[in-house]
Amino acid sequence: MSDLAKLKNVGKAALADFAVLGVTSTAQLAACEADDLYVKLCALTGQRHDPCVHDVFAATIHEARTGEALDWWVFTPSRKERMKAGAFCVGN
Repeated sequence: MSDLAKLKNVGKAALADFAVLGVTSTAQLAACEADDLYVKLCALTGQRHDPCVHDVFAATIHEARTGEALDWWVFTPSRKERMKAGAFCVGN
C-alpha cells in the first residue's frame, strides 16, 4: 500500500489523481505545489476538475510537509479568496 493512502484526505479518487500525476510517495508530494498539481491534472485529463480537488492537494501537501492532518475544507476559504481575486490557477 502506498504511503499516500495513509494521509487523512486520500481516498480512491485522490490516489487515482496522484497516479495520473506520477506522484507515488509522501516525500515526492511534499515537494509539490497544489496549483501545479491541479493545472497538470486538468491538462493530462483534458478536463477542468472541481476546484475542491485543489483543496485536497493543498491539504495532503500540508500533511506531507508538516505531519499535521487537517480536513481538506480548511483550505477552501483561501482558494475561494484567490478565485475572487482572479489569482487562482484555472485548469483547462
